[in-house]
Amino acid sequence: PITPGELLCLGSSLALSGLFYYLYRRKSRVVARIQEAPKLQVDDNLPALVSAAEGRCLPYVALEGIVLPAQAALTSHYHEGLQGVIQKLLLKEHRLIWNSLARSW
Repeated sequence: PITPGELLCLGSSLALSGLFYYLYRRKSRVVARIQEAPKLQVDDNLPALVSAAEGRCLPYVALEGIVLPAQAALTSHYHEGLQGVIQKLLLKEHRLIWNSLARSW
C-alpha cells in the first residue's frame, strides 16, 4: 500500500519535473533563435535596415564591426592582447505617475 505522504512526494516531484522541463524547452527555443540570428555589419546601411523593420526594431541580430572606445579600451589581466569596451546604457522613463498612497512617483 502507498501512503499519502508517498503520494504527496510523488505528485510534487512530477509537478516540479514538469515545471523545469517547460522552462528548459522555453529557454532552448530562445537559444535556438539567438543562434539563428542574422549577422549584420555596422555600416551606413544599418539605420535604413532598422527603420524598415517592423516596429523599428530587430529582435535578434548579431552586429559585426569595429567598435571605438570613448576613452581607453579595457585590457584583460588574464589574457594578453584581449581588449574590450563598456556599452553605455540609457534608461529613459516615459511616464511618471504620482502614487498618493505610497507618496512617491
